[in-house]
Amino acid sequence: MKNEGKNVKATPQKAYISTFALIMLNVVVIAGLANDPQQAFYGLSSVTYFAIGLIVMFIPTALVAAELASGWPQRGGIFRWVGEGIGKGWAFTCLIILWFQSTFNLGAGMPNFAATIMFFTPHYKKAIAFLNHPSHELLIMCGFLALFWFTTWLAARGTKTFSNISKYGVLIGTFIPLAAMIILTIVWLCQGNKPAIPMHAKDLIPQWNGIGTLALAAGVLFSYAGIDMNAAHIKELKHPDKQYPLSVLVAGILAFLIFVVGTLIIAMVVPAKQLNILDALYVMMHNLGSAIHAPWLYMILVYANFFVLVAMWITNLAGPSFMLGEAGQSGLLPKWLQNYNKHGMPSKMMYFQAFCVTIIAFMVKLLPNVEGFFVMITQTVTILYLLYYVVMFIAFIRLRYTQPNRPRSFKIPGGMFGAWLVTIVGIAACLFGIALALYPPTQVKKEVGSGTVYVVTIIALVAVVLLVALFLYQLSKRHNKTHHNDWVNANNKFAPLTWEIEGMKKPTRVTSNVPTEILSSDQNPMGMPIKHSFAPDTTINVPKNYEDHPDEYAKELRDTGKITLDPTDKEE
Repeated sequence: MKNEGKNVKATPQKAYISTFALIMLNVVVIAGLANDPQQAFYGLSSVTYFAIGLIVMFIPTALVAAELASGWPQRGGIFRWVGEGIGKGWAFTCLIILWFQSTFNLGAGMPNFAATIMFFTPHYKKAIAFLNHPSHELLIMCGFLALFWFTTWLAARGTKTFSNISKYGVLIGTFIPLAAMIILTIVWLCQGNKPAIPMHAKDLIPQWNGIGTLALAAGVLFSYAGIDMNAAHIKELKHPDKQYPLSVLVAGILAFLIFVVGTLIIAMVVPAKQLNILDALYVMMHNLGSAIHAPWLYMILVYANFFVLVAMWITNLAGPSFMLGEAGQSGLLPKWLQNYNKHGMPSKMMYFQAFCVTIIAFMVKLLPNVEGFFVMITQTVTILYLLYYVVMFIAFIRLRYTQPNRPRSFKIPGGMFGAWLVTIVGIAACLFGIALALYPPTQVKKEVGSGTVYVVTIIALVAVVLLVALFLYQLSKRHNKTHHNDWVNANNKFAPLTWEIEGMKKPTRVTSNVPTEILSSDQNPMGMPIKHSFAPDTTINVPKNYEDHPDEYAKELRDTGKITLDPTDKEE
C-alpha cells in the first residue's frame, strides 16, 4: 500500500494463532468436572439440559463476544463493550459482578474443603463419617485459608510465577481424571454392574414434578459461562469470519461431551439417594476403583482436584482483580485500591479480595449445613453471571444501532435478524436461568432448609453486589468532580471510549465508520481530557490493513480529514 504524500512504515509479519489453539483455549476456560455432581441429580435427562445450554447459552454468548471483540478490541473486554453500548456505569457493574462472583466462589469453597479433608487419606469410611459429622472444621478451614493467602501471594508475583500452575492444573485436574473415569466405567459395566439410573431413550426427556425440580438446571447455563474471555483472540486469527465460528462449534461440542460424560458417570455409579454435591466425585471414584480392587483410587482424584483447585484460585485472584484494578485507574476506584506492585499486579486489590473470601468462608457459621450454604452461594453466583450476560447482550444489540458502520472483522450472520435472534435467545435463556435459580432445589430441600430463607438470602446477596457497584460508581463521579479527577491515573492503559472521543456525554447513535484502533491511537488514557477529537459523522475509505499501522492512518486522518488510498487497496 502507498499513501499519498507519505510512506507507511513496514511492520513485521503478524503472528496468527491457529484454529486448534483457539479451540483448546475455549475448552480450558469453560469445561470442568466441578459442576457435574449438581447435574447428576437429573440422570440421563442431564444430556438434554446440557444440549439446551449449548444452544441457548454457549453459542449466542460466543457469537456476540466475537463481534464485540472484533469491533472494539482495545484493552478492557466486557468493560469496554458494555461501556461503548450503554455507558460506564453498567460497564463498571459488570466488573464488580465478575469480581464478586469469583470471590463468592472462592469463599463458598472453603467450608467444603474442611468437610472433605479426610478424603485426602485412604480411610474412606472415616471420610464419609467426617463429612456428615465434621469436627474441628473451623481449625481445618483456617489451614486452607492460610494456603489460600499463600496462593494470593504467589498470584501477586506476576504471570510468570503462576502461568504453568494454571496450565498444568487444568490438564491434571480435568482431562486425566476424566480419561480414568471413562476407562474404569467401562470395566465396571463389563463386570455386570448395572447403572443406578434408567438408560432408555425416553429418559432423555426431563420429568416435571414442579419448578423446584428444575432449580439446579440453572447451573447448566453457568457451566458454559466464560467463553467471552477468549473472544479477544479474534484479532489474532488470519480468517476470523471462518475460523472463529468453527472454533466455537468444535469447542462447544468438546465441552458438551466433557460435561455429559462426567455427569452420566456420576449418575450411573452413585445412586440418587447417596448423591451429595460435596463428595459425589469421590464416592463415584471409590466405587469404580473397588471394581478393580483399588478403592483408594479416589485419592488420585482428590489430589488432582486439589491441583486444579490451586490453579483456579490463582486464575480467579489474578483475572477479575486485574481487570477491576485497571478500570479503577481511570477514576472508578479510590487510589488505595489502584496499587500495582513491581510485578505489574494489583496486589492491594488481590489481598482485599482474599480478605473478603475469608469473611465469606466464616459465614458458614450462620447456617446449619455446609451443603446448603454451598448451594445458595452457587445459585447466587449463577444469577450474578447470568445478569452479567444480560447486560452484554443489551450492549451488543444497542451497538448495532448506535454504531452501525463501525468496522467489525466478524459479524453475526443474518444481518439485523440474526443479531436480534441471538440477542433474544441469549437474554431469554439468562432470565429463565435466573428464575430457576431463585427456586429452592427439591433435590437438596433438606440441606437448604426454609424456602423463604433460601430466596431472601440469595436476593440479599445479589442486591449487595449491585448496590456496591452503584455506590462506588456514584462515589467516583462525585469525588472526581469535586477533586479534579484525582482518582484518575494519568498513566492508565485504558483508551477512551469512542463516544468520548467523538465529543458525546453518553453513548449515542453515530454514522462514523472510523475503526476504533484509529480513533484510540495516540489518545490520552481514559479519564483524562480527549487529546484528538473526531466528528461522529466522519466517513472514510477503511484500509484493509489498518490494524497493522493504525497510528499512521490516525495521524493522516487528523491532519487531512481523510485518508487517501491507493485504488488497488479498496474493497472490491
